Amino acid sequence: MKFKSVFDIIGPIMIGPSSSHTAGAARIGRVARTLFGRMPKTVQVSLYGSFAKTYKGHGTDVAIIGGILDFDTNDTRIPSSLQLAKELGIDIVFIEEEALSEHPNTAKIVLSDEQDKMELVGISIGGGKIEITELNGFQLKLSGIDPAILVVHNDRYGVIAHVTQVLTKYKINISHMEVSRKEKGKLALMIIEVDQAFEASVLQEVEQLEHVIQVVQMVE
Repeated sequence: MKFKSVFDIIGPIMIGPSSSHTAGAARIGRVARTLFGRMPKTVQVSLYGSFAKTYKGHGTDVAIIGGILDFDTNDTRIPSSLQLAKELGIDIVFIEEEALSEHPNTAKIVLSDEQDKMELVGISIGGGKIEITELNGFQLKLSGIDPAILVVHNDRYGVIAHVTQVLTKYKINISHMEVSRKEKGKLALMIIEVDQAFEASVLQEVEQLEHVIQVVQMVE
């Protein structure tokens, strides 16, 4: 894997002890919180590989919950996140999985409340960097660093072109884009990472497009 700068190797400013096990874990948790859109009532975290073996000693557990509480990687409240979540009435379960995963630092997070349930799989790839590899059964690749738009839509001809036309209209440059679907002609998930932040009016215009069901904005 290539790194762009020394900061990609060192990782972000963070609460220690490990960029992979702490900063990366916090970012996975925070992406989950962003996509869920609110504080969950219940949290189930399944840990795989190295995460499962060392999560308590390396602070992976408090980092993930800190991220779910919307704490940044350098937030001094992260070590106390389990207690803070308990005080907020959040039920938390950690599961140490024995099954093999494609990456040693893998976490599956399930957030839920009375209204909804969301399942996300993320990996910590080193230096505080992460990839979200699955969202509610959709396969994807999301860094969680660049501004992004997630579009849930019906799998129909022309939807992708219409969404990119809106971004072109506002001179928004796409850095990464992919579309995932579970079944042909059913629901699809469009992931668009871009170079710059964008106004809410962009989301509103995308939401009004035919066959678009839901639009979520992610800003680091």
